Amino acid sequence: MKFETLKQTPFYMFLIVISLLTLTILAHAGRPSFDCSEVEAGSIEELICSNEDLSALDQKMAEVYREAEKKAANEKPSVLKAEQRGWIKGRNSCWKSDDEKECVKETYLLRIAELQARYALVDSKGPFFYSCDGNPAKEVAMTFYETDPPTLVAEFGDSTSLMYLEPSGSGSKYQGRNESVWIKGIEARVKWGFDSQTMNCNKKP
Repeated sequence: MKFETLKQTPFYMFLIVISLLTLTILAHAGRPSFDCSEVEAGSIEELICSNEDLSALDQKMAEVYREAEKKAANEKPSVLKAEQRGWIKGRNSCWKSDDEKECVKETYLLRIAELQARYALVDSKGPFFYSCDGNPAKEVAMTFYETDPPTLVAEFGDSTSLMYLEPSGSGSKYQGRNESVWIKGIEARVKWGFDSQTMNCNKKP
């Protein structure tokens, strides 16, 4: 078959499309979601641009954020955007850390996990219900999300808390802003609010 004829075949055109797609993917591989040509020297953005792992995390963040936006479209998208702007400021404060790279990495991982759990973007288990201190009014609902790190969304009364799994000698310990949950078997110890008393809870059948 002559080369001129080969160029007209569907298979040849398919190869061209695949090649172009591959070049496009490679061109964007290792790059963050923002334009590295506009970052300031010595900034956290420059650090992200120069590090393949951090760039990959930024791409992951952009992907997860777009998914969260879809879920938040009929809720409070302005809140999500404001929170994300605040998160970016916090990420950029990693220049104060003794280990900037590790600080940025942890900041990304926690935010990605938070969005995935809050907007139910990953698989979950639950909710499971725990009765506390022998009082039917003290019920805590817990939903566990398969994020990295693993997360727990707990509901108590009219408030909700996102918690991250932390190392523990026994059982599973989750820590939120002012709340914590320690679980072993069907038992759980829950602290809800700063300087609050620990509630002794048992999982309902």
